Amino acid sequence: MTAFSALARRLRRNLVVIAGLLTLAFLILPNVVVTVFSFNKPNGRFNYDWQRFSTDAWTDPCGVADLCGSLSLSLRIALWSTIGATVLGTLIAFALARYRFRARSSVGSLIFLPMAMPEVVMAASLATLFLNMGISFGFWTILIAHITFCLSFVVTAVKARVMSMDPRLEQAAQDLYATPLQTFLKVTLPIAAPGIVAGALLSFALSFDDFIITNFNAGSTVTFPMYVWGAAQRGTPVQINVIGTAMFAVAVLCVLAGQLLGRRRKRS
Repeated sequence: MTAFSALARRLRRNLVVIAGLLTLAFLILPNVVVTVFSFNKPNGRFNYDWQRFSTDAWTDPCGVADLCGSLSLSLRIALWSTIGATVLGTLIAFALARYRFRARSSVGSLIFLPMAMPEVVMAASLATLFLNMGISFGFWTILIAHITFCLSFVVTAVKARVMSMDPRLEQAAQDLYATPLQTFLKVTLPIAAPGIVAGALLSFALSFDDFIITNFNAGSTVTFPMYVWGAAQRGTPVQINVIGTAMFAVAVLCVLAGQLLGRRRKRS
């Protein structure tokens, strides 16, 4: 009975940690399944049942028609939409956090509106706008739609960082005869950089992963998520698991690199 009581006390003491580990395991489990099935050799078109171990898909990740083409297109759209949303979102975040102007609260509410409304509503609205303006669906309509969708997430991340900044640091730089440009480049921008980077990474992930908004505004253009959706109806190539595993590995490496850099800065 004493041992049981001690075990119960340990479980209660570490309940939050245990719940966190179980949640993390649940989130990572699909990625583990994708990684395992990237080494599968299916007998048919569908890669849903384990048959035998093989590295054929890893040696030829572009062996399926148009797979790498759609992946390249998604990466280019994600890159350009990240640049556009980060630049515009950073400017808007500084304006909302630092300046007072008419309809400031209304502008802030409109900026955050895409985060609150369902994606299908925004996708249909953008498609209607492009149709009324006579714009052909393709690369540029996807890019504009992604920038519009990712903008609010960048503004949220950057604005939170800017509002936590101490304005006395910039005042001290000006007292030391720094020009406005020098103050921005050497004081303001380095402090706001974590928020800008976080918004950029979130924007890239959202743009690369988006399907609903892309499906409404793509026309005949096929991005990687749309390719995966179409391939799942005819058969799932193992190469899709290979690319998913590679993207997951890159994301993990980026997180680890950020953690290492943060620890080095704290030590220094």
